[in-house]
Order: sequence, then structure tokens, then C-alpha cells
Amino acid sequence: MAPSVRSTSTAPSVDPGRAPLTTLGGVGPALAETLGKLGLREVQDLWFHLPLRYEDRTRVVSIGDLRPGDHAQVEGTVDFVERGFRFRPQLKVIVSDDSGRALLLRFFHFRKSQVDQLPKGTRLLCFGEVRQGPQGLEMVHPQYQRIEVGEPVVVDERLTPVYPTTEGLGPRRLGSVIAKALAHLPADDRLELIPEDVGQPLGMASLRDALLYVHRPPPDVDLRQLELGTHPAQKRLAFEELLTQHLTLRRMRAAVKKRKSPALKSAGSLRDRLLASLPFALTKAQARVSTEVARDLSRPHPMLRLVQGDVGSGKTVVAALAAVAAVESGYQVALMAPTELLAEQHLRNFRAWLEPMGLEVEWLAGKVQGKARKSALARVADGSAHVVVGTHALMQEGVAFAKLGLVIVDEQHRFGVHQRLALRDKGAEGELIPHQLVLTATPIPRTLAMSAYADLDVSSIDELPPGRTPVQTVAISNERRYDVMERIHAACMEGRQVYWVCTLIEESEQLNAQAAEVAHAELVAGLPDLAVALIHGRMKPKEKQAVMDAFKRGEIAVLVATTVIEVGVDVPNASLMVIENSERLGLAQLHQLRGRVGRGSIASSCVLLYQTPLSRLAKERLQVMRETNDGFRIAEKDLELRGPGEVLGTRQTGQLQFRIADLSRDAHLMPDVQRVAEAMMRDHPARCERLIARWVGDAARYVDA
Repeated sequence: MAPSVRSTSTAPSVDPGRAPLTTLGGVGPALAETLGKLGLREVQDLWFHLPLRYEDRTRVVSIGDLRPGDHAQVEGTVDFVERGFRFRPQLKVIVSDDSGRALLLRFFHFRKSQVDQLPKGTRLLCFGEVRQGPQGLEMVHPQYQRIEVGEPVVVDERLTPVYPTTEGLGPRRLGSVIAKALAHLPADDRLELIPEDVGQPLGMASLRDALLYVHRPPPDVDLRQLELGTHPAQKRLAFEELLTQHLTLRRMRAAVKKRKSPALKSAGSLRDRLLASLPFALTKAQARVSTEVARDLSRPHPMLRLVQGDVGSGKTVVAALAAVAAVESGYQVALMAPTELLAEQHLRNFRAWLEPMGLEVEWLAGKVQGKARKSALARVADGSAHVVVGTHALMQEGVAFAKLGLVIVDEQHRFGVHQRLALRDKGAEGELIPHQLVLTATPIPRTLAMSAYADLDVSSIDELPPGRTPVQTVAISNERRYDVMERIHAACMEGRQVYWVCTLIEESEQLNAQAAEVAHAELVAGLPDLAVALIHGRMKPKEKQAVMDAFKRGEIAVLVATTVIEVGVDVPNASLMVIENSERLGLAQLHQLRGRVGRGSIASSCVLLYQTPLSRLAKERLQVMRETNDGFRIAEKDLELRGPGEVLGTRQTGQLQFRIADLSRDAHLMPDVQRVAEAMMRDHPARCERLIARWVGDAARYVDA
């Protein structure tokens, strides 16, 4: 590997990678169309279509040395061929070598001509995955070739890359096309886009060397290092990919910041009235973040701010203070939440806080139909609805705002970029677009925020309200559930209330999870002197609300619930939570659920019931929950265990996907990524655009998100 990034100081005038694929020999319109299904349209797209894994065909392994799970290449002589038709057609071919051991080759899809080419005594070179079969080791549908008498066995000089492919495009043909594209790789000084003056201190290989290495690794490479993605060549590519994503988000931010928004400079009288009406004082963190939001709103450019805070830190109050500033400035506010339960909780809070001040808070969700919907839409359209709370129904056709000045999105990672755009565009008024405030109750690790939220200013409410008590957490095997029920009874006899959380509504043998309905029946029978109620997501909103209201009033001792109570439920007297099948939930969800207790001054506990045996990951998750209540530490561990795609929900449309980078594995690169991005945006803007075109391509259309 070369010691450092090499580049000329000026970008080349012609980019050799931008040529269409049809300029490559053997790539006609039909093949180009098939490659287009993979997003491959230009020569450079093939350079960066990186292998998923590698196959070692550089050597021949003795059949006697094979082990189940190996991917290996063997040479053997056909000893026996059998065509069977039991259950379904299959072809069995037994081969052996000098080790005296035999290997079964099993085919379920074959032609008669294929059978005719495999008489006894034929020499074969086979590659495949070794499995333990009923009669010994076997390969199912291995790749193979006949070796003629006297013909030497020829093995590959390098590891064979395995690329992501698509229907109608075999791996060999794709590999051949990529090889042709690599023949057009330009010299270092024409390929490099990271300028030498900012890249030199990183001590990384050149891009050309890195690309050639990952596409054509030598036989002596540390395959384990390649599989883990920690080889220096992969690090070089991961750095450029992270840099590109960071630049893309920064460009999105710059594009939006060029737009204009109404300067919401309210007198502050509604804010003062709201603060005076609250039964609590703002924490220092809430006051600080609220000031940051107010400062953004007062400017004539769009606010793009993410407010993150742990469970119970008070993000809703910060959002309400922003809302009254917008309303007092003559504008409407839209608050969108991903679920009806969470949206309903926001609705109740906003109505309780704002309606006494004469502000109208409208409800708009999918279940609002008929005359009620028509009436709600009319109030939104004529401006009499000051704040509109709802789910994705806010983005549907027919929803028109009179004067939308602020969009608040809760848990935005559950929405796609196109959904946020749709809501923002409903507030477009001439050149003006609404301000955007994003809330999340899932603390985001710093390195993840630097990458995934580079288009937003980030504020952290890193302080819980006074009087909160840390929740003591224990993990207990499900075999001791009756001991837990006795603990519940004792707590309720002291006047406390309990949540019993299940992960499913109905019994499911496949998932081996206790259903809420079964648990409810069991607790009713086991605790006959206690009031036990049930709540789940399939109940009607009025039914759910009636149960929750009764629980808040203390009429219900034990509330059996599905994870619908993950967010938006506040009952200070509930001091014990039991979570069934806790090994099935991620850290973030466990932490969210646990946050429903410990909301008062009473010592609170959380019992994590688990089914044995536990996997290694499940053990780690439960251990973290026992050790800490710190949401940021839990978020860091969640990122480490599950990866950024799960933590952020980046399955959503419009979120960038990585080809080689891994935000948890490559987090240490982010400070340098941020530094290089700053320098390139300042001194080399043309190179930034070319990097985005190279790595992001069509996804760059979300630049104005």
C-alpha cells in the first residue's frame, strides 16, 4: 500500500469515469439496461461497485482436509452418479481424491446433457460451501468445470470477488464487466479528488491503489481483515464514502439555508403565560435549548435543528415554546408524530397548555373521517387552527394550511426524506418555507450525529428534571415469573402501580413470546385481589384512552400492555415495570420502555424477564440495561451492537446507504472527515460536487431535503 494520498492541486478537465457503460467492449444496450437496475450507468459506478465477499480459488484443498462451513476448491474424480426422483428430482455425484475421502455433489436443477458429461472417471475442479449431509460432507450446487485428460489444473492468481448482482446478470459476467472498467482506471493524479494539502496528513493509500486492492486482493491477504472491513484499502474507501455523505448533507443544509423563512420575532407574551402556567420550572438544559430554538426562529432563514434528549427530559415543552412563538408571530404550526399514540399524547399536552390561552389545537390523523375530517381541514385551511397535531395524515392531499411557519417532526428517523419534504412544501408561501424542528427521544452518539445529522444543528437536553430517581434494573429468567408476581402484589399493597409489558398482542408459537392477552388472563387469575387491565395497539383510541385515564387515576393496579406504552405515557405513581421476552428487544426500545417508571420521587424498578438460552448479544444488551440509566451510553452500545442502519432506521426512503463504510466500525474517522469536508467546501467546491456525483449519483436529488 502506498504511504499517502497523491493528487495534483487542480482537478482534471475531463472525468474518465463519467463515460457511459456502452463505451466498454461487450456492453450493449440490453446489458447496460440490466446494469442500470443496480444503479450502474457510468464507468466510475463499476469502480465503486465493491465486493460483498471473496472466494479463495487460489489453491486446491484436499477433500480429507474439508470442514463443514468451508468455502473451498477441490479436485476430484467422479466415482458414482445417481439421478433420483424421491420428493423432487436431484442429481448426486460422488467424487474422491488422493486423500481417500469422498465428497457428495448434490444438484436439484440439472439437465440430461449435464448428466451425460459426468461419466465415472471424469476429473472435476469444484468450488462451493461444504456442508454436513446425512451420509457425510457435501456441496449443494457447486460451481465446477471438467478437466480433460493430461490437462493441468489452473487456479486463480488472486482471490475472486463476489459482487452484488441482479436478475439476469450472472456473477462471472458482472465480474468481467467490472474488470473492463478497472482497465480504464486513470492515474492517481486524475483519479484523486481529495486534495493533497488536506489529505496528506491522513497517511492513507491512493484511491487507485485502494480500488485495485479491494477488487483484486492478492492470495496472501489477511482474509479475516477483509471480511471485517478493517484493511487499510477498505479504510481509504470508507473515508471517502463518509466524506461524501458528510458533504452531501452539508450541501443539503447549505441549499435549504439559502431559502427564506418568516422571521418569527414574537413579543414573548404567550411564552411568558405558558411558562407561568406550568406546574414546574424549566431545567437549565431546557432553558438553554429553548433559547437556541428561539434564536433560530427569529432569523429570516429556515431553522434546521434537532433536539435530542433522554426519556423524560422535557422535549415537548421546548416544542410548545417554539409553537407559541410561531403563533404569536401570526403563523400556524404542524406537529407530526410517527404513531397515533404518540401524536395523541402530544395533542393532550398541547391542548392542556395552549387552549387556556385561547389557542386552537386541531387533531388530524387517519382515523379522523367524514364530517369531522372535513371540519378539521376547513379550520386548518382558514387559519383558525393555530397548531395542527397528527400523523403522516398531515401530508396527504387535501390538507392545506393558511400560513404554516413551523414544522415539528417527532422521531424523524421513522419518516422518509420525501415525507418531510411533503409536509414542508405544504407551508411554502412564495419564496418562504417553514422552519423545521426535529425531536428525538433516542440519544444519538456523537460520531453518528456528525455523520447522519450533518444537515441539522443539534441541541441536547442533557439534564433530567429534579426529583427523578434512577431505576434499578434486574434481569430474571422466565422460570421465576411467579416470584415476580409476588413482588408485584407487594408493591401494589403499598399503593404503587405496575406495568407488565409484552411484545405481542396474540400468542405466537413461532416467536415463543408471551402474548399480552395470555399474560392478562394469567395475572387476573394470579392476582385476584388487584385490578388488572389490558391495553394494546389494536384497541380503538377511545378504549385506549379510557384505560390509560383509569390507570392515571389509580383505579388500575396492574396495566398489561404491548409496546404501545413505549412513548408518551406519564404516570408518576407507577414504580415497577416488568418486560417479558426482554431478550427480543433492542437497547433503545428497552430504555424507552423503562423510562415509563422512575417519573416521580418513588424508588422504581424494572424487571427484565428473559427466555433461556440467551444469545451473546442478548446477554450484552441485558447487562448494559442493568449497569446504566444513561441514555447516551446506551445509545453508544446500541450503535455498537446493532449498527447505524437499525439505530437510525435508514431503511426509509431517501436515507443514504453505505457500500463499504460502517458508522460504528469507522467512527474514529469522523473527526478527520469533518475537518477535510470543511477545507474542501471552503477551498475546493468543484471537487465536492464531483465526489458527490461519484458516490451518491441519483440519490443526490435529495439535496434540498
